Formats: sequence, structure tokens, C-alpha cells
Amino acid sequence: MKKVILEICCGDVAGVAAAVKGGADRVELCSALGEGGLTPSAGAISEAVGLGIPVNVLIRPRRGDFVYTPEEVECMMSDIRFCAGAGVNGVVLGALTPDGDVDEKALRRMVAEATGMEMTFHRAIDVCRCPEDALETAVRLGFDNILTSGMKSNALDGAVNIGRLVDLAKGRIRIIAGCGVNPGNAAEIIRISGADAIHSSCSMSVRSGMRFRRAEVHMGNDGDEYAHNTVDVHKVLALRSIVDGIVKDN
Repeated sequence: MKKVILEICCGDVAGVAAAVKGGADRVELCSALGEGGLTPSAGAISEAVGLGIPVNVLIRPRRGDFVYTPEEVECMMSDIRFCAGAGVNGVVLGALTPDGDVDEKALRRMVAEATGMEMTFHRAIDVCRCPEDALETAVRLGFDNILTSGMKSNALDGAVNIGRLVDLAKGRIRIIAGCGVNPGNAAEIIRISGADAIHSSCSMSVRSGMRFRRAEVHMGNDGDEYAHNTVDVHKVLALRSIVDGIVKDN
């Protein structure tokens, strides 16, 4: 028997601290969650690593698709090297070709740079041409995990597809169900999919402490510029309780 892993997606160091307090098994650290997640700063990585929980860092240089230029691949290589030196637990990677297949050429370079770290193939699998082929490629390249919403807009809608990937994986790679996972649907997602882990942002909005506000100035944020999201420790605790009540067969 084995437990389901609880991974919390954190967009700041305060969120990592909340994930630790809530009993998460590990975190995925990124920035710009509103953009789908981007590589966090060196400072955020260094601070998070010191908080006593395994930290997996997202390597994604920009928003948008997962077809990367040679220059972007070099940037990703540099970020992976920094992570290796900073003592992170793992890196979260993904790259596709224009035809929607896994970009093995780029990923082989990144995988070689990530030697010794855990590796997750991220939700690029959800927009690739053939998820089944992508899974086999990820296994062949030596990835440890695949993060997926089952090719749907959220993991609950994609739970059946996640289950197909779990069956195809046959224990060779861990399948993580992510996107829209919360205490209200986590048990159902795990029941339907049989996923080995769940991934949740457990987010809450935090109001700005600023009393003075210049309303006519905007910094490019489409939302409320006097609020930001971080991890809600109470949601993490709730997910911890749900996960602890579920034990999977090997």
C-alpha cells in the first residue's frame, strides 16, 4: 500500500511556509501563477529551499506555448544549473515541437543538466498531440513524474483521462493530478483517476496593506493591483486530512 502525495503549488515564499505548516509533502515553486506559472527568482528559490520541505522549481521562461527558441532553451539550462547549485529537490520541465510532439532534442539537454534532481514533465502534456506517446517519451527520458489535468481545463473534468495515463504508466512514472484541485473535489479526483499525487495551489487572496492608492496608475495587471494570492494553510490542512484517509494499492 502507498500514500497519495500532496504537492502544493506556491507563488511566493510565504506560500511555501504555509504549505509546510499545513503538512504538504513537497511544493512546486513558481512565479506569475496568473500566467500559468513561470520560473521564480533566484532569491525565492534560495529562501524556499531553507524552509524544510522538498522544493521542485518550475522551469518556464515565458507565458504562452511550449515551443522554445534556442535562446530560450539556453535560459532554461541556466535556470536548471542554478537550481542544482541551490539544493532544490527537483525541476519541472516541458517542451514541445510545432507539431505538438515532445521536443526530445531540447529536453535531453535539460535532463542531462538536471542529473541528480527529481524531474516532472509538466502540463505541456495536456496540449500535446498524443499524450500516450508523450508519456512514453517522458519515461524514456528518465522523468519521475507527469503533472496533468487529463487534457481538460481542470483535473475533475479530466479525471477519466488521468486514469488512462495511470494505467498506461504501470508504475513506471508517477502521475500527478493538477489544476482546480481543492478540498471539495480532491477525493473524487483521486477515486476516479487513481492518481499517485495531487497538485493544488490552495490559494487565497491577500489584501494590500497600502492605505495610499493612485487608482489611475496600472502596472499591467488585469486584476486587482492591491491584492495578491498566496497559499491558504487551512486548505492545505484540509487536503492533508483527505489524502491521509486514502491509501492506494501498489
